[in-house]
Amino acid sequence: MSKDLVRVSLMIRKDQHRKLHDMDVNISGYIRDLIDDRLSDHTVVFSVETETKSIYDQIISNTGEADRDFEPYIRHALKDMLADKIKQLQGIHE
Repeated sequence: MSKDLVRVSLMIRKDQHRKLHDMDVNISGYIRDLIDDRLSDHTVVFSVETETKSIYDQIISNTGEADRDFEPYIRHALKDMLADKIKQLQGIHE
């Protein structure tokens, strides 16, 4: 690994540790990836409903698409959301 690492102490819940262990996840690497995502200028992280996550997982696993392939769809959804908010604000203004 080319970057210097620093050892830190971290506390997680037992259920989190058990699930990550069962998934054979390297916790240190996983946390580094999450921190990179949070600090990135090119990554958006948001929570979704279980059904949405399931649909997303199916698309990723069955189409070979990557997150970057979703950007045009996300951008379109954001434009639709903004248009709805503008209409709501115009209604309040009137």
